[in-house]
Amino acid sequence: MAAGNRSETAQGLALISPPLVYALLILAAPLATIVAYSFLKDGYLTVIREFTLENYIAVWNDPIFHRIMLRSLLVAGLVTLVTVALAFPVAYFLSFVVPPERKALWLFLITIPFWTSYLIRVFLWKVILGYNGVVNSGLKSLGLIEQPLTFILYNVNSMVITLAHAYAPFAILPIFIALEKIDRSLLEAGRDLGENRIMTFWRVTLPLAMPGVIAASLIVFIPTIGDYVTPELIGGGKIPMIANLIQAQMLALDNRPLGSALAVTSMLIVAVLSLIFLFLNRRFLRGQK
Repeated sequence: MAAGNRSETAQGLALISPPLVYALLILAAPLATIVAYSFLKDGYLTVIREFTLENYIAVWNDPIFHRIMLRSLLVAGLVTLVTVALAFPVAYFLSFVVPPERKALWLFLITIPFWTSYLIRVFLWKVILGYNGVVNSGLKSLGLIEQPLTFILYNVNSMVITLAHAYAPFAILPIFIALEKIDRSLLEAGRDLGENRIMTFWRVTLPLAMPGVIAASLIVFIPTIGDYVTPELIGGGKIPMIANLIQAQMLALDNRPLGSALAVTSMLIVAVLSLIFLFLNRRFLRGQK
């Protein structure tokens, strides 16, 4: 029996070893390199291989980092809120309204934006929201405005719109999967007990769909903080986020140790906030039971 277990273990290890090695090379190696660089000293156009904590001290004492990190968290939180709020009705419609034989078609349509590059989609939003873009041209042709609107581009609002559109499919799919797993008989039981549709949704559908909402929130929140293209193009470079600060240290200033310390610190902050978010939602779900 023991020999059989060892054989199954060996087969399992042989099965997962290729993707494990691939993950280590693709993910762990670059991350380990960044962590290692963050503890080194910066020289003129070179890196001095001496251990130091000065980079982290400089990061935590830098008011610019505090301000930009807070802005990044606020923008990412706002994007997450808007994206999930817009994605939930779409996922609900797909799960409860669309006939089963047409759901695959609708899911296919949702993935169409992925057919084009993320950079192209960002440029398209710049064209749409620009000074002479589609929105301003349309409003002027209708006679609603005389001068182009200047507040719809190069600000936080335009960044939120662009990022929410870019990550909407990532939010729709996990919520849709969670809704599909809900036993419809539970909804019928709620209505049989005298609950209206709104209360049935609030007490039954929403709590059961929360795992998908949580997954969608994390899927949107984490990459949004590290977005570099949208603040640079849609924000006009006037509203930098943490990724832009890291890029400036890594490339423009050629300070790889400090840039690495910024990256590691940002990852730790996001990881801690994500764990707190998961903990609070777990307590919320337990309180619903």
